[in-house]
Parts: sequence; structure tokens; C-alpha cells
Amino acid sequence: ETALEVRAITRKPDLKEISFSVKKGEILGFAGLMGAGRTELARAIFGADPRDGGEIIVHGRQVHIASPRDAVAAGIGYLSEDRKQFGLALGIDVRGNIALTSLDRFSDRFLRVNEAGLAKVATSYIASLAIRTPSDQQEVRLLSGGNQQKVVIAKWLLRDCDILIFDEPTRGIDVGAKAEIYRLLQSLAEAGKAIIVISSELPEVLRLSHRIAVMCEGRLTGILPGGPATSQHEIMRLATQRDHAAEGASA
Repeated sequence: ETALEVRAITRKPDLKEISFSVKKGEILGFAGLMGAGRTELARAIFGADPRDGGEIIVHGRQVHIASPRDAVAAGIGYLSEDRKQFGLALGIDVRGNIALTSLDRFSDRFLRVNEAGLAKVATSYIASLAIRTPSDQQEVRLLSGGNQQKVVIAKWLLRDCDILIFDEPTRGIDVGAKAEIYRLLQSLAEAGKAIIVISSELPEVLRLSHRIAVMCEGRLTGILPGGPATSQHEIMRLATQRDHAAEGASA
């Protein structure tokens, strides 16, 4: 089942009629050189930047996304490449960060927070994602990069988004934490989530992705199979293919 379909998304001058789809349980990787437009595409889908044209279809229904609030309501979560600036509130604790996208679930109409319920949920995600922290009340700025990234993931899992966009998910993370993030992404796909992974590391894209979409200068220049069926050379050929739109890009 197709979870997300993007049709002819355009944002001048960064994006030029990009179309693709992602199925439930699939990891679609995005590769390309710096400036190819991958992050701009993610932000346009999530409503963080305005679009000049194009359609977004979620579970077969066209949705209007003009802001991140609209995207979240449609079941789309976005994990920015700059988690410290856009993904976390560094001055508050792990518990508060996990709840950032779901505060309405833990507060009443008088804005009183159910601290016991919030603590229970936070403790559950700390355990399930193996977040290394002394407690759920530790300030998130004091955690390692890998554990900060897990807190961001927990935030979107609590929101129960069906579609997750990971922009450079392992940037600034040590090798051991990278392996944990890889396993987590694969388990999310196995649970039926539709996942987009943007990465500048070609081995990472090849390892994680079922399919790989390649961009060059704001265009989608091709979609390749993931894993050993595709080489880094093939990805780089498409990543430097200027002024050619992909054939069958929406496949």
C-alpha cells in the first residue's frame, strides 16, 4: 500500500517538478551532492517552506500542507538534519522533549500537565529505544548525539506518525550509535512505517534503503534499487546528471 505520493512538487529555484512514492514498510533513500535539493524537498513536503506547485497524497487522499502543523495532522514527521536547532528544546528535560509533539495528550483544558502519565510514557520510550540517560528529567543538552537523536525519534513515535522523514539521521553520531539507529529504522519499516532517509553517506543509503532516489540540481534524476544491486558509481552517475528529469520517477 502506498503511504505517501508526491506529484510534481516545485519550489523555485530549488525544486523542479519532483514526483515519487513511498510504500508502507519501505525505506526510500535520497542521495545527491550538496545543493541537490534533498533537504529543500523534505521541508517542502513538511510545510516548513512554501511550495509553488505540486500535490501531496497520503494514504490515497490529497492533503493540504501549508505548515508543519498540517503535516503532523496528516501523519508526517520530520527529523531535521540540525536536531539541536529544529528537533530539540535543549534547555528542558528528556521527558519534556519526548512530549513536545503530543502535549495535548498530557494536559487538560486548563493546561495542567499530567506529570505521572507523561513520566510513564517517557520511561517506556527510554527503555524501548535504549536511551542512555540517568533519568527522564535529565536535560537533553547533556546527552550524547546518538541519545539526543533517539529522543527526537521518540517524540515522533509518540505522535504515531505513519510517515517519517529522516534528514541525515546519523550526522555527528559515533559508530556504535549509528548501528543502533540503523536497527531502529529497519524495525520501524518492519512495523509498517513509510520512511524517507536523506543521507550524504552513500554506504549508509545503500545499506538502509529498499529503493534510492537520486537528485541533481533540484531534479529527480533516477530511482535505483537499494542494497548490492546498485553501486556507488551508479548513484554518482545520476547525482551528476544535469538537466535531465528522471524517467519513471513516480514509479
